[in-house]
Amino acid sequence: MSRQVLWTYAFVDRPIESFGAACEFWTAVTGTRLSELRGENEEFTTLLHDGADACVKVQGVTSGPGGAHLDFPVADEREFMRSAVALGAAVVADHGTWAVLRSPAGQQLCTMPWRAQATRPPVVRGSRLDQVCIDIAPAAYDAEVAFWSALLPEWLSRPGALPEFHVLRPPTGLPVRILLQRLDEDRPATAHLDLACTDIETTRTAHERLGARLLARGTHWTVMQDPAGGTYCLTERDPETGGLPVQEAQGS
Repeated sequence: MSRQVLWTYAFVDRPIESFGAACEFWTAVTGTRLSELRGENEEFTTLLHDGADACVKVQGVTSGPGGAHLDFPVADEREFMRSAVALGAAVVADHGTWAVLRSPAGQQLCTMPWRAQATRPPVVRGSRLDQVCIDIAPAAYDAEVAFWSALLPEWLSRPGALPEFHVLRPPTGLPVRILLQRLDEDRPATAHLDLACTDIETTRTAHERLGARLLARGTHWTVMQDPAGGTYCLTERDPETGGLPVQEAQGS
């Protein structure tokens, strides 16, 4: 059977009033330039690479603090949507050739036609934005792991080395993977972006020069806040492989 999901996008979702700051920061971090703005309020843009296909977009949202979500260019968007709904997703908006869905835990995802994207962007100054981490309440965690694992059967789905993590690694060539994280608190699902870094401290310093600030340090990751107010993580994962230097499945 041919592969259904043919590319992945990570979406940087930030409040509309912070859209400009988000675009300026994330183009600098990823070594990209902005596409033309799209949408009724010019609230969408794609971060473009020279010589590679884009895998990151920025959206200005009109309600809530924003966060992140995944877009899936697929071989058959109607079939993908039907599969997601059968597994427990809800349809938020059906635009015919593309659709907005919510997972059982409430995490937004989108599907759209594949446009022949195939070339993964390079590592930029020792880091790569390559992961969306979905943060899930304890009561919803097992069902959410089951949902994503069934929705993406061609992805390698396995527990992380820590019990609160589950990793979904895409087929070779797709640029964005998924980490599911069980929280210690009962709240709606959210998501944040993770960057794999050759050297976290070097990347942190560079990001701080661009206006980001340090929030917390973990075992293999550092929590940051970008100039638009969004939280993201720098991780010790290898920017080429996505794995940790010693224990690949440790998570973000």
